[in-house]
Amino acid sequence: MKDQDITLVTAETLRNEILRHLKLSIGKDPSHASLYDWRMSLSLALRDRVVEPWFASTRKTYEGKHKRVYYLSMEFLIGRLIEDVTINLDVEEIAVQAMADLGQDYYKVVVDEPDAALGNGGLGRLAACFMDSLATLAIPAYGYGIRYEHGLFEQHFEGGQQTESAEGWLAQRHAWEFERPEVTYNIHFGGYVSEENGKSNWNPAETVLASAYDTPIVGWKGQWANTLRLWAAKPVKLFDLESFNRGDYIGANAPERLARTISRVLYPDDTTQDGKELRLKQEYFFTSASIKDLLRRFLAEGNKIEDLHEHVAIQLNDTHPAIAGPELVRLLIDKHDFNIDDAIEMARKCLGYTNHTLLPEALERWPEDLFARILPRHHRIIQMIQDRHLSATGSDIRIIEHGNVKMGELAFIIAHSVNGVSALHSELVKETVFADLHKAYPSRILNQTNGITPRRWLYSCNPALRNLITDTIGSGWAADLERLQNLNAHLDDTGFLQAYAAAKTTNKVRLAKWLKDRNDVTLDTSAMFDVQIKRIHEYKRQHLNILETIALWNEIRDNPTANWTPRVKIFGGKAAPGYVLAKSIIRLINDVAATINNDPVTKHLLQVVYPENYNVSMAEVLIPASDLSEQISTAGKEASGTGNMKLSLNGSPTIGTLDGANVEIRDHVGHENFFLFGLTAAEAQEKRTEHGYSRRAIEASPRLSRVLGQIGAGVFSNGDHHRYSDILHNLYEHDYFLVSCDFDEYFAKQREVDAVYLDVNRWTRMAAANTAGMGWFSADRTIRSYADQIWDAKSVT
Repeated sequence: MKDQDITLVTAETLRNEILRHLKLSIGKDPSHASLYDWRMSLSLALRDRVVEPWFASTRKTYEGKHKRVYYLSMEFLIGRLIEDVTINLDVEEIAVQAMADLGQDYYKVVVDEPDAALGNGGLGRLAACFMDSLATLAIPAYGYGIRYEHGLFEQHFEGGQQTESAEGWLAQRHAWEFERPEVTYNIHFGGYVSEENGKSNWNPAETVLASAYDTPIVGWKGQWANTLRLWAAKPVKLFDLESFNRGDYIGANAPERLARTISRVLYPDDTTQDGKELRLKQEYFFTSASIKDLLRRFLAEGNKIEDLHEHVAIQLNDTHPAIAGPELVRLLIDKHDFNIDDAIEMARKCLGYTNHTLLPEALERWPEDLFARILPRHHRIIQMIQDRHLSATGSDIRIIEHGNVKMGELAFIIAHSVNGVSALHSELVKETVFADLHKAYPSRILNQTNGITPRRWLYSCNPALRNLITDTIGSGWAADLERLQNLNAHLDDTGFLQAYAAAKTTNKVRLAKWLKDRNDVTLDTSAMFDVQIKRIHEYKRQHLNILETIALWNEIRDNPTANWTPRVKIFGGKAAPGYVLAKSIIRLINDVAATINNDPVTKHLLQVVYPENYNVSMAEVLIPASDLSEQISTAGKEASGTGNMKLSLNGSPTIGTLDGANVEIRDHVGHENFFLFGLTAAEAQEKRTEHGYSRRAIEASPRLSRVLGQIGAGVFSNGDHHRYSDILHNLYEHDYFLVSCDFDEYFAKQREVDAVYLDVNRWTRMAAANTAGMGWFSADRTIRSYADQIWDAKSVT
């Protein structure tokens, strides 16, 4: 699509396209159309506008034989797409007017769109940001993942406890995708390997089909569009009529049940043997389909297989797609007559691996007997990869060890590049989880600090601040976020600061209305909105936050007439279904909320809010309204974080540790605009060598001792002394994540936050300085760095 095609769109032409789809695609007339009908018609009309740049981008890539990037990820947390597309096509105002002309509220239509349940948290949202930036920068790319029917889960609270139910986002038609029934691949499992005429042959026991569904991802100003291709599992044999006719109705549907199970749920509980098997099958399923698909595309263009690395860059987003290495080696050997050494070398030239964790337990490993049973050919290939690694390096680091296949080690060894996702994380990767492999391959680890797309995470979700920035420094910053540094010249301008504060108030009022409508909660919008939104995990230390909340409650009750800063503590996030302690933390937060929010002495000064089922759409309301960003993970455990970037970009100063990207955020926004506390990564490591450190820290802290005593006494659990014994035992006896050791400094730093917040001008200046300093954290910058340092990929424009 040419530039003028987009600018020629008018409210009238878009309105006519919406009506055409309402009639011909949905089969309704306006007088009988529901909100769903209007949303689908608008979505299809907008999708039409994306198809031309999508086709044009594909043609340019083919004609120029440009290198493609293939981004393999178990998650793509893309959120709602109506807003994304209208913003990137620059037709938001036109869409608002077109819907108004049709008697519809555009914003009601937008919120009717369900979030695509294709991810959990930061990993999936990062992948979505990267897809946006790849399209904005016109770098040819495919994202590959799974088209989950039910995603992770829909979170609910019953008696304060998390419960899980299936997400139903595909109960309605997904307007943005194109089904590709002609693009299917056989994906095999199990069986055995035989040797014939010097060649290995895999004789599988099970086969399912991977069927493609494409969603175009359009970049800024609609100049380029790439493809998100998701795989759905389908049976090779749709229906066993013979079994049905024998009366075996359940057995007749068995093939379909087996196949659909693979693409039904994100991260099935792998605490059982069946769960482990399903998760391994999922990972191989989408990875194998993706590798086969990119090879088909590459060869269809008339390329020679020996030149694969010159046209293909494959990025593994965490260890989930690490089987891509052995799968590519398998296909090169078994289908294209490579020898094992050349196949491994070719795979290595194509593959890059992004590490997202410093937690050894988060680096996937599979029981060797399970792996060999499900993927016998790959088991042999991994042994060969391991043998050559050991021989070439003299290292004693093995991929298969102690009855496990270690996917982190596999990904490291089979990739030409291994990157961490923040400066601190990348250095710690060298020193901790991959220290020995770093010695064997000293130039392999690089750093690529994460970034976020400013189009969704400021321009779209925060129109009040967007308009102020544009009025102050002009347009263009959404595609060149470094221009935000021009706001620094206005940080002492009273008029600018007042306008900045007014934008924040607008967002807080919007959030307050949203919570009132959703949870029947009434918020004081003059209070500080203190936000911690992320996956619930011990190392992220939501329990440190709620323990400090209890301590603050105690202080207010002890001295209710003091000059307290009113606060609303807002939590958001899900715990993995099998993560018992994390779910106890969720229940504690909700129990504490029930107590504090009903205390007549303190409820006007302190509230705790935990809206259920945190997702992208909720984040788009919470983040612009946040006053304080909680980034309080144990130093040395958070790889990067991107929520910290989104909150800071939207004018939320951070209280945090020197962990992950916090280190770089603090450097960019200014140390004076960041509330730092806590042990450093090195100090944390040293503290763990001290015997009894947690119990001593608790006993030395009257505040913390009092809080834990209240929890143990059942103050927040209707007198149940045992409800939180797991949390208390962990804090007293283990506390690996050093909540007790950081508590007093965290509490003191929060009181410093209180004092600064009461100084409106100083606080607003800090908030604005955060926005001004965040230009470096654009995903556009991150993708340019990947393209230059890892992929050797170029922008087509």
